[in-house]
Amino acid sequence: MEFIILLYGATMLYLCFLIWKLFDQRRDQECYILDYQLYKPSDERKLGTECCGRIIERNKHLGLNEYKFLLKAVVNSGIGEETYAPSNVIEGREAAPTLKDGVTEMEEFFHDSIAKLLASSGISPSQIDVLVVNVSMFSVVPSLTSRIINRYKMREDVKAYNLTGMGCSASLISLDIIKNIFKSQKNKFAVLVTSESLSPNWYNGNDRSMMLANGLFRSGGCVILLTNKRSFKHRAMMKLKCLVRTHHGAREDAYSCCNQKEDEEGRLGFYLGKNLPKAATRAFVDNLRVLSPKVLPTRELLRFMVLFLYRKLRESSSLKSSSGGSSKSSNKSPLNFKTGIEHFCLHTGGKAVIDGIGMSLDLCEYDLEPARMTLHRFGNTSASSLWYVLGYMEAKKRLMKGDRVLMISFGAGFKCNSCLWEVMKDLNDRPNVWDECIDDYPPESLANPFMEKFGWINDVQEASNFKLHDFIK
Repeated sequence: MEFIILLYGATMLYLCFLIWKLFDQRRDQECYILDYQLYKPSDERKLGTECCGRIIERNKHLGLNEYKFLLKAVVNSGIGEETYAPSNVIEGREAAPTLKDGVTEMEEFFHDSIAKLLASSGISPSQIDVLVVNVSMFSVVPSLTSRIINRYKMREDVKAYNLTGMGCSASLISLDIIKNIFKSQKNKFAVLVTSESLSPNWYNGNDRSMMLANGLFRSGGCVILLTNKRSFKHRAMMKLKCLVRTHHGAREDAYSCCNQKEDEEGRLGFYLGKNLPKAATRAFVDNLRVLSPKVLPTRELLRFMVLFLYRKLRESSSLKSSSGGSSKSSNKSPLNFKTGIEHFCLHTGGKAVIDGIGMSLDLCEYDLEPARMTLHRFGNTSASSLWYVLGYMEAKKRLMKGDRVLMISFGAGFKCNSCLWEVMKDLNDRPNVWDECIDDYPPESLANPFMEKFGWINDVQEASNFKLHDFIK
């Protein structure tokens, strides 16, 4: 009898040990943000109204109809006058970019932001265990990761990953790589570097579906320091709760709706198809279907189930009572995402993208303000745009301990990625790139001066003898 009691006791102790070990392992698998640094190029690279006019005038392949199209696109884009372009575009060399232009653009960002990140965090380059870099439209040998490792003399066993071709959703893909590494390896530091190279990809032709990218994409970047060390939990800014990736590359229309290609004359650029909104909507819906149970409280999911069943019953009864008719469909989600989320970091893919997500999730102007202001001040900086939106929230002192932040991004392929963060402490005393202008946002009006400066183009009727440079002073 005593032996049986001892056996039961030992079994219970062993089970308790296994449960404790499992819980203890999970504590070492968390993904924390310790610090991040946004890149702000020099003022010489600002793309104001007059500078845009000179760049458009240099493109000899454009005519009056293309000028009118560009004017309409820029005026409706939601982008302001203080965004940044690559140096070769400002200097007038966008038609013949060199390899050096692309490398220099990236190295200026690396050397500025990584140095600031390491200095502010107190972490030395030799402590970095994982380095992930995503720049979609620029690939060079040695790789961008190798250039960073060489510059900062990182350890020979650092795990380096260099991602290209992932589009505007690449930073969350890089984050997913780091998250999975953290699950299998304890006590690691990781640096995530996200940006886009515009120098070799500025379009110099007259294909309208490729001209749009010039009016939307701007220079920027972000460097993020992450860790799974439990001893650094008290220093963490945010903790990753979940991450969901959706890829519709198997659908031909989604796969081909946006891609880097050459036009009929062989000029390289980035194509944005008319079916892009439809592809984005499908990917977004599929992503939300997986994300919702992970981020929303049980009461909201139960409310949705009851409402769904009620609507189904009403539809079936109405069909029986009437021989014809059609049911109204809505783009609005039946779920209230505000029950589980306080802040929304939306991809700044354009005014229409922000409006569409806001309508789908039933968000108010307060929720959309960070994305709108980021688009106005910095433009669409591709994969790094989410972090500029987060920076705006932080500069406005919105992020309080316990708040949950949802990030949503879209990318070529076609992809929709999302993740949920939990704020670990009040974030109200860190400087970032918004500090110098945050008091000016939101402005009374987001209207840019392009229509005031170039609106006369719409009154020109004779295209045969029209020359833009005759009107630009």
